[in-house]
Amino acid sequence: MSYTMIRLLRRTVMLKPHTRSESTMTNLTQEEYVFRPPIAQWSKVIKEAEKIVGYPTSFMNLRWLLSDEFANLALHLRKIVGSNHPIMKTAKTVLYNEHNNLQPWGLIILLLSKSVASKTTLLDANHVAEQQRMLAELTEMIRTGHYIHRGLLNIPPEERKGNNDSLFANKIAILLGDYLLVTANGMLARLRNQDLSYLISTALRDLSEGEFFGPRDEQNIPIPSIPNQNKPDDFRIRCDTLPLEVKDVLGSPVREWTLRTLYNGGTLFGRGCQGAMFLAKQSVEEEQRAFLFGCHLCLAWQAVSDLQKFMDTKDMFSLVSAPVLFGLSHSPHLHTQVSNIKNINEVNYHKLKEDILNTNAVERTKLLYSEHADKAKRYVELFGDNESVRTIKSMIKNS
Repeated sequence: MSYTMIRLLRRTVMLKPHTRSESTMTNLTQEEYVFRPPIAQWSKVIKEAEKIVGYPTSFMNLRWLLSDEFANLALHLRKIVGSNHPIMKTAKTVLYNEHNNLQPWGLIILLLSKSVASKTTLLDANHVAEQQRMLAELTEMIRTGHYIHRGLLNIPPEERKGNNDSLFANKIAILLGDYLLVTANGMLARLRNQDLSYLISTALRDLSEGEFFGPRDEQNIPIPSIPNQNKPDDFRIRCDTLPLEVKDVLGSPVREWTLRTLYNGGTLFGRGCQGAMFLAKQSVEEEQRAFLFGCHLCLAWQAVSDLQKFMDTKDMFSLVSAPVLFGLSHSPHLHTQVSNIKNINEVNYHKLKEDILNTNAVERTKLLYSEHADKAKRYVELFGDNESVRTIKSMIKNS
């Protein structure tokens, strides 16, 4: 049934799996290819991880496709095929989950849970495992719902008349995102754990606050702030549940990029990892280690994703990605290319990319990845030397 529904949805949005052309591959240097491991290698690691947790997490964030509610929405989705609405690109990312677009958060949470399973009493083991599975699933559902909501178009009132396709697509995006978020919150409520609900709610707060942080264009897409080289440029991740620190962040590449990434799901992944340890009745110290592990792994994956998308000449890249922020910091005069814009489509991405490649942005992004990947490895190693931990380290290495 699941495979049938997924095939139906793929035909509905008329999407094809993404494959990299030979011409594109030949344009990559050997150094750049280090951040593009073979997809077959990544798939092998994922399959090995799924064997350990005993759960087909590849479709964990797609379980909702089986519901009658989503099936009805999928029928309406046919009406907006060819509209170029962002929801079509979102559907492609969610359905095909191209390498490193949506990292396997749920699988990592379950592997982390498995690493401490032997410490859980035999009487509670099955109950805790089921709760951790629900936590892993609802964390991915929240991430996906938020991702879909971010694809809404801001259509000014004067342009809404006669723009029925975009308005209808916005309604579908709202309904899809709301359905996932409501379902996830219902699963969280069924866990009947106020402390866990509080942890996840702080991550939801961060997701919401992130949508209002920093300068943005008319479509609410973030744009970089003016570089300020006189500000400190390090960001300490706190384990408490207070709002994230925003003072003296904008204009400092590492601080701005880190905060944006934490807002955009970093703390959600961290709280998911922390919650798994909480359900397993681990110590507060181990909960905090799990949170820091999740945050640093998310930051490492984001650095890889930023670099891959920046080096790919076929697509637009995020103007607040690590290479761009590092490039603007190195050569502040480049900020004139992204300042005072109402729409990111006004930017000359080809010229901006060429100018950034003449800075040390790529090297600094690689160092940023290495820093967070190393920290993630060190934190996960604190959970012992077992098959689950070794598999997580292999996933970090092959990300």
